[in-house]
Amino acid sequence: MNNEALLSVVAEWLEETELPKLVPRKIPELDLESIRRVLAVVGPRRAGKTYLMYQLIAGLERGGRAGRRDILFVDFEDYRLGGFTTGDVDPLLATFQRLAGRPPRFLFFDEVQQVPNWSRILRTLHNQGRYSIVVSGSNSKLLHPEIATELRGRYEDLLLLPFSFGEFLRLRNIEVTPATFFTTARGRLVGAFEEYLRSGSFPEVLLAANPAERRRLLQNYFQTIFYRDVVERHNIRARTTLEALMGELLESSACLFSISKFEKSLKQNNLPGSKRTISNYFQFLQEAFFMIAHEKFSHSPRKRLMNPKKVYLVDTGFATLGRSFSQNRGRILENLVAIELHRRGEEVTYFKGRHECDFILSRERRPAEAIQVCWELSNRNEKRELTGLSEAARTHGLKQLLILTFDQRDTVRFGGGAARVLPVWEWLLMPAGDGIANDIQEA
Repeated sequence: MNNEALLSVVAEWLEETELPKLVPRKIPELDLESIRRVLAVVGPRRAGKTYLMYQLIAGLERGGRAGRRDILFVDFEDYRLGGFTTGDVDPLLATFQRLAGRPPRFLFFDEVQQVPNWSRILRTLHNQGRYSIVVSGSNSKLLHPEIATELRGRYEDLLLLPFSFGEFLRLRNIEVTPATFFTTARGRLVGAFEEYLRSGSFPEVLLAANPAERRRLLQNYFQTIFYRDVVERHNIRARTTLEALMGELLESSACLFSISKFEKSLKQNNLPGSKRTISNYFQFLQEAFFMIAHEKFSHSPRKRLMNPKKVYLVDTGFATLGRSFSQNRGRILENLVAIELHRRGEEVTYFKGRHECDFILSRERRPAEAIQVCWELSNRNEKRELTGLSEAARTHGLKQLLILTFDQRDTVRFGGGAARVLPVWEWLLMPAGDGIANDIQEA
């Protein structure tokens, strides 16, 4: 690699880069000075991974634990670093020492998956015992067990999705206390939630000046996933098939997706695509953090594999690129719940017997809670929603039953059981989600 490029990148970081104003992200408390493993921050593109690294750097500098000349930050999507290989690591570190006057103590590598043999690089640097290392990546392969195995206990990951509702409220300078739910300020909270639901939670999208700009940004993210994260990374030739699959997922979020049915649909439209190809593309889109897929609950691994997946977009903003919000609002609300469950690291499946229940949450592989989501519980849909929930409860012996709606709070009783009804926005702010006081749950 050209040494001038390394000099330019390092000098720019040391002398010119100012950390931007940040909306603090809610993450576990980290002591980077004592961390003994490589920390990998993973998540969708534009979710704020770079800004989280800046947040960690700012914490080091603000606390006086490190200065700029102790920290090396490198963005491997910088065009000047195109062609960076394992042989360029030592020159990069030597360049930093030359300009800073001492070797770095903290290494921050952004979008590290762009570098060939990145895991070998991290293993070598970690083995030297000189650095605290934080990396980021936009491909869920960084989460895969084989990576942790390859790094042999040297690695832990932190999933970062776009803004939670609590983080969105901080962005909008809206303060929330337990009393907020029972005062006139509640109306402002509900209005903010509707904006969050409609716009999605990508930070840059939420800062856009108008709906047209938001849509343009979301379309740009969509195209970036298509070209850079799937087509280029996996050398995709059947682009029309991938386009059709992504379009189908936009239209069918919070619905069951069958590879067999989609294959038949391709054939009817004279498009190529075998079941294996569709399955591969489906997996690539999961790896690129475009969508989340839930299996049908079963104790049999084969049955889980063979049944259709229930699919959700990784951000509700993407849903607006398909149908209008008014046509799709119930499914968008369910999609938001799926995202939050993913953020919380829950073990989630769906239930389908004679009727369906949206979410089964398991603890230690045993069903523990059932959640049903609808825009509004009314005389028109109450029987359907309760029937699916009660069937799931009877089948798995569940007592924790929850119905989430846009803005209802109640308790409903049926067939010897009972379910709490809560607004999604309130549930999002409960302790398991974003730290609002426990007494909300008891109110």
